[in-house]
Amino acid sequence: MRSFTQVLSFLLPAVSAAVAGKKGPGDNSECVATEYSQVVPTLAACTNVVLRDIAVPSNSALDLTSAKDNSVITFEGTTTFGFTNSSSFNPILLSGNNITITGAPGSVIDGNGQLYWDGLGSNGGVPKPDHFVYIKKLNKGSVIENLHIRNWPVHCFSINSCSDLTIRNLFLDNSAGNAPNNRSNGLAAAHNSDGFDISTSTNVVVKDTTVINQDDCVAVTSGDQITATGLTCIGGHGLSIGSVGGKSANNVTNVIFSKSAVIDSQNGARIKTNYGTTGFVANITYEDILLHNISIYGLDVQQDYLNGGPTGTPTNGVIIENLLFKNLVGTMAKNSNARDYYILCGNGSCSNFVFENVHIVGGESASSCNYPASGCP
Repeated sequence: MRSFTQVLSFLLPAVSAAVAGKKGPGDNSECVATEYSQVVPTLAACTNVVLRDIAVPSNSALDLTSAKDNSVITFEGTTTFGFTNSSSFNPILLSGNNITITGAPGSVIDGNGQLYWDGLGSNGGVPKPDHFVYIKKLNKGSVIENLHIRNWPVHCFSINSCSDLTIRNLFLDNSAGNAPNNRSNGLAAAHNSDGFDISTSTNVVVKDTTVINQDDCVAVTSGDQITATGLTCIGGHGLSIGSVGGKSANNVTNVIFSKSAVIDSQNGARIKTNYGTTGFVANITYEDILLHNISIYGLDVQQDYLNGGPTGTPTNGVIIENLLFKNLVGTMAKNSNARDYYILCGNGSCSNFVFENVHIVGGESASSCNYPASGCP
C-alpha cells in the first residue's frame, strides 16, 4: 500500500496542472502560464491561453508563433524582458491564422528600454533589438487589441507579410525615452522608436490607438489596402509613407490615414522616396487629420532621400500619383523654422495631387512646392 507521502507526490502534478488551467479535449477553459518555461507547452496544449506576469529572460524571445489557429492569448499582469545584447533580435514573435492577442485590464508589457537607450537608436551604440514585436504572416482575421506597451528599445511593431489583420485599442507609451540619459549626450534617450512599420501586407487596419514616441507613428513602406484611423500620435515624426525605393518591395497603394491627431511632432503628413531608386506610390489619402505644434513640415512630399536624409535633389524613379489631402488642418511650432508645406518631386514623377480644405499655419520658414504647377495649397 502506498504511503500518504507517495499518494501526495503522485497527485500533486495533476493538481498543479489543473490549477494552471491545463485542459482536456473539448474543454474550453483557459490555460495559464506564469513562468517563461510554461509558455510553449501551454500554447501547444490550449487555444485559450493566459500569460500572467511572464518574466522573459535575457537572450530569449517570447515566441508565440506556435499558437494554434483560432487561439486567444491574453496578457495579464506585467510582462518584462531581460537585456539581450543583439541588434538582430526580436523580443516578441507573432504569426498564425485567426489569432487574437489581447491584454487584460491593467496589464502592461514593458520592453525595458532604459537598458538600451543611448540617443542613437538603431544607428549604433548599444546593440538593440530590431523590432520589439515582430509580426509575420499573422492572417485570416487575426486581431491585436487592448495592449499597453511601454519602454520598447527601438522600433515597436514590424508588420510584415500579413493579411486581414486588425490592430485596435493599443496604448504605446515610450515617453520615458524623451528625457536624456547619461549616454545620450543631451538628446532624448530613445531614438528610432517607430510605432508601426508596415510592409508587404494587405488589408491591415490600425485603429483607435495612441502612440507616444520619438519617430514615425505609422510608416508604410510597401503594401496594399492599409488603413490607419482614430490615432493619436504624440512626440514623433508623424503619419508616413516610406521611405520607398531600393528595397525588396517598393509599391505602396491604397493607404488611408483618417480621423487622427498628430501632436508635438516633427512632421504631420509625410511621403518620402529614396534617391535614385524605383517604385510606385498611389492612391494615398490623408483625411480629417488635425496637426498641432509641428516642428519641421506640416505636409511633406520628398523624393530626395539618401542614406536616411534629404539631399535637396529629387529623382523620378518612384512614381507618386493620386494623392488626396482633405481636411488636413493645424498649426506649426513657434521658433522652429518650420514649414507649413514642402513638396519636392522629381521631373514628371508626381501627378494628380488633390487638396481639399487643407489649412496649415504658423510655419516661420517659407513653404516650398515644386508640384503642382499652382504651388503650395
